[in-house]
Amino acid sequence: MPVLAERIERLNRISERRVIDPDAELPGSVGEGQLVPDELLSTHGLDIELSVEQKRVLSREETASILDAGIRFEAVLEAAFALQVTRARELTDPRITYLLHEMGEETRHQRMFQRILGQIAPKATNPLLGHPLLDWLDRFGTGWVTRHPALLYVLVLAGEEIPDLLQKRAAEHPETDPFLAEVNRYHRQEEARHLSFARAILPEIWSEATRVERFVVRRIAAFAIKQMFSLMVHPGVYAQIGLEPWPTWKQVNRTSERIELRRTATRPVLATMIDAGVFGPGRVPKGWRELCGVDRRNEPVRSV
Repeated sequence: MPVLAERIERLNRISERRVIDPDAELPGSVGEGQLVPDELLSTHGLDIELSVEQKRVLSREETASILDAGIRFEAVLEAAFALQVTRARELTDPRITYLLHEMGEETRHQRMFQRILGQIAPKATNPLLGHPLLDWLDRFGTGWVTRHPALLYVLVLAGEEIPDLLQKRAAEHPETDPFLAEVNRYHRQEEARHLSFARAILPEIWSEATRVERFVVRRIAAFAIKQMFSLMVHPGVYAQIGLEPWPTWKQVNRTSERIELRRTATRPVLATMIDAGVFGPGRVPKGWRELCGVDRRNEPVRSV
């Protein structure tokens, strides 16, 4: 059996053995207090003094925003994976089997996130939702991504690596809400397999990519990932603690703390792409260099 097929079969066997239903095995709830410590709030690094209550509210609204983004992102992945199933030449291919496993796991994660959203009951309104032009761009972009596997799997890597780092830091911090920390550990364990699959299959997907797909991955995807990162905590959350939404959001995403977080989270994505042959030696494009804080040779640049 080829090496890639054997790796995917191994992931299939693990997924068969580790079916965790969070509704049954993680029945708890988050507390009423601050959910993540001060240094994990997005405003860390800004010269803003927040009261205990403001930090409590902000932690809950930020967590809700990230969970909301996770539910929506995973829905896009499910749509794309389902489309791949409909177009598969051989439905017994282990790749298709794994996509079916992953879709089942993602829907369980979404139900878990949905439950926590209900417990938090966020009050913030995302100003980007419902805007006609943005809705059209979202529909167009989602449709394009679901039809082009090379871009899809690069975004899968980013969509898994970024929350993985956020959840790792939260789960390891003693001041994180105990139930939220437990959920983060559960989710990271499951997503580790999804990352392994995306890393394994990207070279094959890239070898079949069209010139248009290759251009988009090399020149546009980094911008999309930067926006995805910055909007995980949407501007509306800051209004809930009396701050101006858009100015605060812009300031947050310019802090050295936030930039370093983005760079740390996205560098593994770039490393996987280089290993897959997406970029040649010393040829990392400008957009990816700015996203990940590296030079043309993928060497980290001076911290901000």
